[in-house]
Order: sequence, then structure tokens, then C-alpha cells
Amino acid sequence: MKYISTRGQAPALNFEQVLLTGLAADGGLYVPEQLPSFSRDEIAAMAALDYPQLALKIISPFVDDCIPAADLKTIIDETYAEFRHNAVAPMVQLAANQWVLELFHGPTLAFKDFALQLLGRLLDYVLERKHQKVVIMGATSGDTGSAAIEGCKRCKNIDIYILHPHNRVSDVQRRQMTTVTGDNIHNLAVEGNFDDCQAMVKASFGDRSFLPADRSLVAVNSINWARIMAQIVYYFYAAVALGAPARPVAFSVPTGNFGDIFAGYLARQMGLPIERLIIATNHNDVLHRVMTTATYGRQPLAHTLSPSMDITVSSNFERLLFDLYDRDGAALADLMRRFDSGDISFSDTAMARARELFSSHRVSDEQTCEQIASTWRDNEYLLDPHSAIGVAAALAAQLPHEVPVITLATAHPAKFPQAIKSAGLDQVVSLPLHLKDLFERPERFAVLPNALSDVQDYMAKSISA
Repeated sequence: MKYISTRGQAPALNFEQVLLTGLAADGGLYVPEQLPSFSRDEIAAMAALDYPQLALKIISPFVDDCIPAADLKTIIDETYAEFRHNAVAPMVQLAANQWVLELFHGPTLAFKDFALQLLGRLLDYVLERKHQKVVIMGATSGDTGSAAIEGCKRCKNIDIYILHPHNRVSDVQRRQMTTVTGDNIHNLAVEGNFDDCQAMVKASFGDRSFLPADRSLVAVNSINWARIMAQIVYYFYAAVALGAPARPVAFSVPTGNFGDIFAGYLARQMGLPIERLIIATNHNDVLHRVMTTATYGRQPLAHTLSPSMDITVSSNFERLLFDLYDRDGAALADLMRRFDSGDISFSDTAMARARELFSSHRVSDEQTCEQIASTWRDNEYLLDPHSAIGVAAALAAQLPHEVPVITLATAHPAKFPQAIKSAGLDQVVSLPLHLKDLFERPERFAVLPNALSDVQDYMAKSISA
């Protein structure tokens, strides 16, 4: 299995190399040169597998021979043994053809655990074998940071730096990051927004001169291919549980950076019968505007009740564009260069291809609260604000009744008590047992100006020997 850059000018890499690489040298993102595929019979047989078994089957072709099969099985088994529910990703039915896939039973109560618990163990395995130390740098709008820290905290070959927008994540999200102890863990609260944090990460991958000569920089954001790979699994898991491949299914995905829903696109390319992928956005509706106007442009960032989706530039959308433009790296590089200077429009052909599979829906904070309240009223089931956006978009899609629509519930409602309160509910949502003392734990983080030089100076001075 080889991986190539979306912009066509970087060398092809194997899995181990792409695991330790963020952006490609040409500024693009890595994608598989060819995808594995599964027949209808193979997909039907997946219904007999538990989650770790299915993960091994889906992930093995992407890893190829970089990790021996027995070692990969151990890594995957250990990853999903950390989840609090025996099913790992259980489903709840809300209506005749409406389902919720609960992706919040991992250590940090968010879907990011599915990929980042695995990524941490893969990095530890590879770095130990190579006798190499690396620096991880990531930006978070809420959930990525805690999941990355939790996944990598045991790794002695890693220094991890997570940037989050100061005072722009929920108290639970912040404390899940800042209460984890370890000399190799660094939380940086940047006096800006998520896009500022993400821009600093991208700039640092472009110029790594601030790092010691013996350290490379590794990404934990969804620009890292291994994260997308791990997320493909739960699309197959949910679909076969509801009758695939005998009947098609649809997914509604609350998304900002496009990584989670891109994994669904790949699942369909690999043979899963997905009728529709619904892009569910909040007020920061860059992806909805793409789907409805064929224009990709920046707008001022709004801070919403669903902070993990408060994003104005969708990093992983480039991976889809690569396919929509016939995998023409030169054409895509030109397109993204023009995007750096302003809004861009997509060709009719590219948009027609996108709309064959994708639709989109924008949900305001008011509508989010209405969905939280109505779902509680009708089902006594509590949604976090991101998942509520997904359910609202699923209901608005009006797909044929015979097509089950699965909303990805991306976070536990206990992470967002303010949104529950704003919905007019007085439900007290307790944190799970392993986090019951979260608000008693001491925090540790540094507040830094919204300046790349300050962030890089801090990193250069604090990297462990």
C-alpha cells in the first residue's frame, strides 16, 4: 500500500512513513494510491465480527506489511479494550428509520478516541522499534486535544503540544486536556480562535527550523492519514448491524473539518452501500455553502454551542477534491493556491459528482436547542449539541423510509452542560465514573499570544532532552 499527495509533487510513502508525516512536502495531504475493496459476501460476513475483529479486517490492508499481523491485532485489541461499552459503538433507535451511533464511550467521551487511542499506540510501536523521538503538534477546537493527550500520554518517545483557543472550549473539554500530568504533555491556550491555532500547526509543518535537528514533527489532527483510516471502521460496523449490504443506509455526520465524513466516503468507495452522506453544520457553514453554491470561501468565525465545529477552513475537504478533480495533483495544487488568496468556485462536473452522494444542512444554535429538547421529550434521550445538529440534519434530509439514517453521535452530553441548559432542560448529566473528580484535579497550561513566534519559542525551550 502506497500513499500519494493530493498535490502530486511529494514522494509516495508507505504506512509507517505516512504515520510519521503530517502535511506532505508539497503542502498536500496523503491518501492511498488505491483503496482496498470488499465484496457483498465479505461485507455480509462482517456482521459476525465484534468491533476489534472488524477493525483488524478493515485496517490491515492500509497498514500492509509495515506491522506484523499479530502485533497489529494486539494494538487494536488494546485500543478498544479501553472503551466503556462492550459493543464499543452501540446504536440507539430514535424513530422507525432514525438511529444514533454512539461514538462517545471512549476515555475522553468523544468520537476522536476511536482514532487517537489507536494512533498513540501505533506511534509508540513504530518509534520504539526505530529508537526515535518525535514532537507532536496539534490544534483542537475541543475534543481532539484531550483524545490525543489521552492516547499519547504513555508514550515515552513523544513530546506533545496541543493548541486550543483560550476561553473558547467547554470547561469539561479544557480540563480533560489540562489535568493530565506528564513532563511530555504541553497545553497551550492561544489568545485567538481555532483557525489561528490550526494555521500555526500548518505553518510549523512548513518550516520546522525551530525544532532540534534530531526531532521530526508529527500530526495528530485529521491531516494524519491514520486517523481517517480508523474512522472507516464504524461506518461498516453500523451499516452491517442494520442489514447492509442487503439494503443501503445513510449517515448524518456533524462535521467541520470533513475528516469524519470523508471516512464515510471511503467506506462507500470500498464497497459499503451508502445511499447518502449528510453534511451537518452549525452557523460556521463552510461545507454547506460549498454544496449549495459551489463556492469555497472564508467567513468570520462565530462561536456557537457546538464549539468542536467552529471552523471556517475545512482541512480534509482537499482529500475529496482530489477525487472530484480526477486525482490531478497539479490542478488541485493550483486550486488550493488560489484559495490562499480568496474564494474559489468549483467546476460543474466536480459539484455534480459531489452531489451524487453528499447533501448538507445548516443548523443554528436555536435549532440545536430545539432538537435537544424535542429528542428528550419524544425519547428521553439526551443529545450533545453536535449530535443534535446531526439528528436535525438527518430529519431534514427526508430520505426514503426504507433507508435507515444513522446519525453519528460524536460526544457525550456531559461535556456540554451549557447547551443542555440553553435547551431549557434541567437534566443533570453526570460525568462517567473515571472522570467524576475532573473538576477537583489541578490544571496546567500556558496562555500564549496569538503569534506563531511565541508558540514556537515556547516549544523550542520546553522539548525534553
